[in-house]
Amino acid sequence: MIQDYKNYKSFSIIGAARSGVAAAKLLKNKGYKVFLSDAGNLEKINKDFIKELKEHNIDFETGRHSEKVYESDALIVSPGVPQNSTVIQEALKKGKEVVSEVEAASWFCKGKIISITGTNGKTTTTTLIGEIFKDAGYKTFVCGNIGVAFCDVVDNIDEDGIAVVETSSFQLDNIKNFKPYISILLNITPDHLNRYENSFNNYINSKLRVIENQDGNDYFIFNYDDEIIRQSMNEKVKAQLIPFSIKQDLSNVGYDSGAYPDNNRLIYFNNTGKENVIDAGNLIIKGQHNIYNSLASIISAKIFKIKRELINKTLSEFKGVEHRLEYVRELDGVKFYNDSKATNVNSVWYALQGFSEPIILILGGRDKGNDYSEIENEVKQNVKHIIAIGESKEKVYNYFKEKMPVTLAGDMTDAVNKAFQYADKNNVVLLSPACASFDMFDSYEHRGSEFKRIVNELNGK
Repeated sequence: MIQDYKNYKSFSIIGAARSGVAAAKLLKNKGYKVFLSDAGNLEKINKDFIKELKEHNIDFETGRHSEKVYESDALIVSPGVPQNSTVIQEALKKGKEVVSEVEAASWFCKGKIISITGTNGKTTTTTLIGEIFKDAGYKTFVCGNIGVAFCDVVDNIDEDGIAVVETSSFQLDNIKNFKPYISILLNITPDHLNRYENSFNNYINSKLRVIENQDGNDYFIFNYDDEIIRQSMNEKVKAQLIPFSIKQDLSNVGYDSGAYPDNNRLIYFNNTGKENVIDAGNLIIKGQHNIYNSLASIISAKIFKIKRELINKTLSEFKGVEHRLEYVRELDGVKFYNDSKATNVNSVWYALQGFSEPIILILGGRDKGNDYSEIENEVKQNVKHIIAIGESKEKVYNYFKEKMPVTLAGDMTDAVNKAFQYADKNNVVLLSPACASFDMFDSYEHRGSEFKRIVNELNGK
């Protein structure tokens, strides 16, 4: 453990968002002295979080990080706090241990941890695995980057429980002993480079930290089709390797088990043979990316020896997650889809593969170093008009203006109205921004909810 956290007596929590407040409450309840510090103004912090801190008699400050932060034995940082922030760098200079909220939660987890990470697909895969395990009768807790903080539920997880944890690179940056029984790495493409000194290698290394504490009793499920993963993991992996692929039969490439499609059937194999788990056509969630997500979920379930029939039933009934290619409504023959969770270019690439109809694409937000050439071909083939929004709208406009019609929008209402104006019958209006939401909204959920509200209030032409 971090020198052994049991020997520590006090913690400073940096950030009064969901995970920070959850960590503060957990550690306070465990008998530690806790101090929470948030540099934001009190008026801008969620009032419910402030109420929780007061109810639990947790000492806190807002509007600054005072010297009191460094009086604690160690710091626990929220994922929204960058590594190069003054408060973290100052703590490190003073020799303080700095850890993440998922690290802190893992100290108290009595059950097994399934950690899902990757640039894209984390939320869908985490949710799907949670549903499979719940349907199979396991006491399952879906948490992490997905909505409920790990620290909020860990005290409810006993020896027979399962923590299904969506784990972002920001959460992995400050782990020390976080050790999943199963880790899943779905893919790695450039994202969040503004947080990693514009270094893709730094981002890759952050993702691979999910396996650094695993041993031969643990499992690492990985995307065999992702060359970056295969080239980067090398000798770092001590866990048992289980690949998945949509491009080839993996049963003859040297692994004891894995999963892949064969003639539209999703196959799981191990040293006892092959098993047809489900026909891909029976999946409600569509697209290549959801085949990947389903294969990873199948493997995790088979490690726990969950029966094929139970996996098949859950997969065939799973409708996906909110804000990820979510169907909103149809109006005058135009279908509206909310893909607000697409916060990078690669997510938009996958989204555009999912439609055969012409698309009016709402694109833009807080740019994280996007390279739009990565989706240029798909946009030319599938998109008939772009509506550019947010801080990055000029960048979007300047990149695509010579290639297709691009219209600037002032806000989401303006964007939706203009998209509907340009859409014809049998067209799709797709919010798939490729950007973070924080220029205009509190979160991608807030952005998606606003999009849906505006769409549902539209009147016909």
